[in-house]
Amino acid sequence: MNMAVQQIRIGLSRKQDCSYLPGREERVAIVLEKELHCDSNYEMLLANGFRRSGDAIYKPQCDHCLACDALRVKVAEFHPSKSQKRLRSKARHLRWEISTELHSDWFELYSRYIEHRHSSGSMYPPREREFFDFAQCSWLSMHYLNVFDGDTLIGVAITDVLEDSASAFYTFYDPDYPLSLGTYAVLCQLDFCQQYNKQWLYLGYQIDDCAAMNYKTRFRPHQRLVNQRWQG
Repeated sequence: MNMAVQQIRIGLSRKQDCSYLPGREERVAIVLEKELHCDSNYEMLLANGFRRSGDAIYKPQCDHCLACDALRVKVAEFHPSKSQKRLRSKARHLRWEISTELHSDWFELYSRYIEHRHSSGSMYPPREREFFDFAQCSWLSMHYLNVFDGDTLIGVAITDVLEDSASAFYTFYDPDYPLSLGTYAVLCQLDFCQQYNKQWLYLGYQIDDCAAMNYKTRFRPHQRLVNQRWQG
């Protein structure tokens, strides 16, 4: 681990029921130093297993569980699987573009996504103020990858774009659309990273016992951070 990361001050959240594994408790370590809340330092923290939520930078710090592994894809070596190639082919009519502003009418799409896909999760019921607090960051230039079918917005992938990498922060989409828009959004983010010469795309935490997360492992080759060493 980077020496600067070893010496940072952290605060610990209260324990609460785990959002991903029933019967377990979760707790996170939160970075306290304000000077670390900037693009360059956040990229260093990403490489050491941290993530952000809104303005906060955090890392799992659970007492009796090590199920969360940070996962990243090496952009230049990525090879789509057969199913990912089929998805690209079926989605030829879709297009994506990057915007830097969060639009108020996105909440309706986000709300439908949460109600249909995550009604038992911590973000249910969807609340507009919480959505805007969660989806924005005061110390980071925001990027939103918008997926369109014709002129209709069907998905938004909030993407943190840094000097050498990008981080897939959160994606929401039309839950009734007949294609796998979550997977498609990652493919679009990888296209973006290739276009702008980013080395890594970070996909957040992988929990093998959580079926909803296992799509991340299908992007190969990837690396997982295990005992503070990237492996894979």
